[in-house]
Amino acid sequence: MRGKTLLIRLAALAVCIAVAAAMMVIGRGHTLYFDNKTIEDYQGQEYKAYERVVVTVKGEEVAKLGKRERGSAIWIGQSFKMTLEITEKKGEEPVVKEISLKLPYDMDGIVVNLPALLAGLPEEAWLSEFVPAV
Repeated sequence: MRGKTLLIRLAALAVCIAVAAAMMVIGRGHTLYFDNKTIEDYQGQEYKAYERVVVTVKGEEVAKLGKRERGSAIWIGQSFKMTLEITEKKGEEPVVKEISLKLPYDMDGIVVNLPALLAGLPEEAWLSEFVPAV
């Protein structure tokens, strides 16, 4: 009888470890916010907002952003992929770019400034944590 109880406990422990490992691989959920806002003064430079940015995630259009607008998407996992259709100035043809990002484990609400990201600035310039206003 004692051996059977020990076996059941070990099996339950193995199932818990397997679930924990699967959750580690899958990752956690994030809410991503996409900003199309001008960066006023980053190291003495200004990065202007685009006329229009269309954000597509997993084949679904999640945001159409004009200047000074914000859109959002929900994502599970740490590797994020999106397609951006960018119109820099009024009347120009849009340019399509595929973007892949590694999301931080410690943030739930992540704000991505698209002009700073597409300008190739470091992560601290285009990534911040969303803090709701009280």
